[in-house]
Amino acid sequence: MKDFTALRAVHQLQDLAKRPYDLTSDNALTVQRLETFKTSMCGFDLLYATQRVDENILKALQELADEAGLVEALAAMQTGAVLNRIEGYASEDRQVLHTACRDIFTESPMAGDASAKAQRELAKLQSFLDELADGTVVNQAGQPFSTMVQVGIGGSDLGPRAICLALKAYSLPGRSAQFIANVDPDDAAEVLQELDLSTTLFNIVSKSGTTLETLTNEQLIRDSLIKAGLDPAHHVLAVTGEGSPMDDPSRYLRSFYMEDYIGGRYSATSMVGVVTLGFVLGFAAVMEFLKGAHEVDRAALQPAVRSNIPLLLALLGIWNHNFLGYPTVAILPYSQALSRFPAHLQQCDMESNGKSVTRQGREVAWKTGPVVWGEPGTNGQHAFYQLIHQGTEVVPVEFIGFRQSRYGVDVMIEGTSSQQKLVANMLAQSLALAMGKDDENPARRFQGNRPNSVLLADRLTPRSMGSLLAMYEHKIAFQGFCWHINSFDQEGVQLGKVLAQQLLSILTQPDNQYGEEVLGKQMLRIAGLY
Repeated sequence: MKDFTALRAVHQLQDLAKRPYDLTSDNALTVQRLETFKTSMCGFDLLYATQRVDENILKALQELADEAGLVEALAAMQTGAVLNRIEGYASEDRQVLHTACRDIFTESPMAGDASAKAQRELAKLQSFLDELADGTVVNQAGQPFSTMVQVGIGGSDLGPRAICLALKAYSLPGRSAQFIANVDPDDAAEVLQELDLSTTLFNIVSKSGTTLETLTNEQLIRDSLIKAGLDPAHHVLAVTGEGSPMDDPSRYLRSFYMEDYIGGRYSATSMVGVVTLGFVLGFAAVMEFLKGAHEVDRAALQPAVRSNIPLLLALLGIWNHNFLGYPTVAILPYSQALSRFPAHLQQCDMESNGKSVTRQGREVAWKTGPVVWGEPGTNGQHAFYQLIHQGTEVVPVEFIGFRQSRYGVDVMIEGTSSQQKLVANMLAQSLALAMGKDDENPARRFQGNRPNSVLLADRLTPRSMGSLLAMYEHKIAFQGFCWHINSFDQEGVQLGKVLAQQLLSILTQPDNQYGEEVLGKQMLRIAGLY
């Protein structure tokens, strides 16, 4: 892998960025352009005519992908190359094999041993779900369990929560999921007070088995169960690393394993995500979810940029960020079901590509990950779209939409359905951002040339959700490969954890253990905690 600025295509793109495609010029958005700047993959269409690119820019982006070896790097990742490392420095030094969790549909998986382990865990999950369905596993009163609460933080919460919410329409009768993440005791208290503990299972998720927030919430849950006269060993599951402190059959009804080569933010298709998803939707829906992700894993190895949606999304993002200079990107799903998906992508993208050193430990001389944010439309149109249209910050946008609703419940008003209104609003926003509008009144003038794209599928289903998730996972990986950074560690989150432990130790030690000059003690005093 080469440093980003050492790539010949980078210098070509820098030159092209002096005259990007003008979306506001006469006939800039023709029907021919709309049809040409579109690609399809795994049930999704990507409409990108509203990006500031032309044929020359797309050709240069293809050269960038080829020169940087992006598809080759993704193939190496999927076959088990050790990519989670910084050369010459202490690092996690691991494979990156979240794709193995869904590489279970062919006789020749790309990472055989890892896929075999995933199949074994899926078999355990299927057996457990069957026992729940046939009444083998019930509560102490012989009643079925109706709720599962997933307890985890970061990647053990954001992805699984977003996906369970997205697929809620496909829930089995009488099944539901809740989530507890924050160490704030009010988070757990609020969830627990609304539950019938006797018919609730708690899924404690921590790869290390030592995550402070998760273990704190687990103890609160165990105390609540005991107070209600219930045995925690009949209500608490574990998803953890094999051999971790949580891998204890005397304390947990069932244990499912995740491997250390699966990063937290990429773990939604591992046991971290599919145990709760399987409880709510059933095993068949889990397999559809995994199949959608697997199909994208294989399709993402297509080297032609204009036939590979995650690769094209990655390169368009690099064009906007590194060459046009836009520091953020908004993910705006026109689907209420995806209301938490931007939050998951915030972690997945910003924890992956929020890096400032190369794979050799040198300071980068180029911009890496953008700030990622978003909310669902059309709600956002009545909130922050004012800045997107007329603010001084240009915000590239990635819209996500579906032609059909999940529930099929709709109403016709003035000749169109609610779903048609929703999709029309999304497409109208895309065109408005690109084209702008001139007006004699400067307050009503829209500058235009606000780059955006639209990712569109027929309906949000378990399969399409798996595909959508994998598309964004690979978009993020492609960008990290191109920027020559390690997208698979997260050293930046460690310092705060270490300092938090130090502050907590101050609270639990005698007063004379720390002098007045200790900064942590003074911070606690100022905050009113000491």
